[in-house]
Amino acid sequence: MQLLENWLVKITGEQYLWMVEIFLIVFVAMMLGYLVNKVINFLEANAARTSTVWDDAVIEAFRRPAVWGIWILGVNMAAAVAARVSESGWYEFIEPINRVAVIFLCSLFLVNLIKRAERNLVHPDYMAEPMDETTVRAIGKLLRASIIITAILIAMQVFGYSISGLLAFGGIGGLAVGFAAKDLLANFFGGLMLYLDQPFKVGDWVRSPDQEIEGTVEDVGWRLTRIRTFDKRPLYIPNSVFNSISVENPSRMSNRRIYETIGVRYDDIGKMEVIVEDVRRMLREHPEIDQSQTLIVNFNAFSASSLDFFIYTFTKTTQWVRYHEIKQDVLLKVSQVIARHEAEIAFPTSTVHLPDQIHLAQIDNSPQSISPQSISESP
Repeated sequence: MQLLENWLVKITGEQYLWMVEIFLIVFVAMMLGYLVNKVINFLEANAARTSTVWDDAVIEAFRRPAVWGIWILGVNMAAAVAARVSESGWYEFIEPINRVAVIFLCSLFLVNLIKRAERNLVHPDYMAEPMDETTVRAIGKLLRASIIITAILIAMQVFGYSISGLLAFGGIGGLAVGFAAKDLLANFFGGLMLYLDQPFKVGDWVRSPDQEIEGTVEDVGWRLTRIRTFDKRPLYIPNSVFNSISVENPSRMSNRRIYETIGVRYDDIGKMEVIVEDVRRMLREHPEIDQSQTLIVNFNAFSASSLDFFIYTFTKTTQWVRYHEIKQDVLLKVSQVIARHEAEIAFPTSTVHLPDQIHLAQIDNSPQSISPQSISESP
């Protein structure tokens, strides 16, 4: 810098030296930032040709801290020249600001790297066996929070603040904050339990028999869980609620159940046994029925208008749409079995039984048969 100043003094003179220095420092910083950005683009293009995705993550995370670091240091150097010329008291803050800038840029690099790592670990194109999204996001949030808190504490130490006093105050003030924000803390620890126990994850279909909660999990935060209901409305639930209710997770079911009762006419009672046997055989031969699960077809009850038999079996698939397609196919084949045996599916009917012979009393309506006495005795 001294050699540069001597050379500039010969060209511009002592009076305008500081202005030229500031201009050159800012210009060089901008040019270096531009060149570094071009170099990173070149490295990123080469990294994209490799099979691993972690070199892409490191280069992508390094871009902003590198460019911003050059610009920030350049601006600080220009500010140092201006402060020195004006004999300002701000000159002594330039070095701590540079240290804090380095701490900030290192933290930014780590936070960006964690974000990219989260994306890599859950994406099927990057990982042969993607990790659970909820777990990855929880670990990522904890790491980012730890980095930010550590960076803030180090920056405070650089400016001369006592960290030990702050930690001691945090221990005392934590009790007051805990009482004042008990609901917030309950939601926080509820979210922590969701991350640890994992009763559901992002993308699962959940429902609660205790509350009117049913839909697809979209996000599990530290305070709220967002569920998209089947009519596409967002439902925001405090995490503490899940500590006191039961939650069903149909997304983790192994099979779906078909449980139907079918009735035939009383006139077809002689065909019931063979109908039940053929329906059972049909289910055992059905390619979409899981034969390792319980399969029951039995005559069950004498109902008011039908002879009932029931079907109890499980499909291989758990997909909602495919399950209903299989169930439709099973019911249609049951109706075909009943029709093949010349029987009929019953529906509610009423039968009136009359005696074989009905005798009606004949009344003689001729005038001769009606006497005045009978008329007077008639009511």
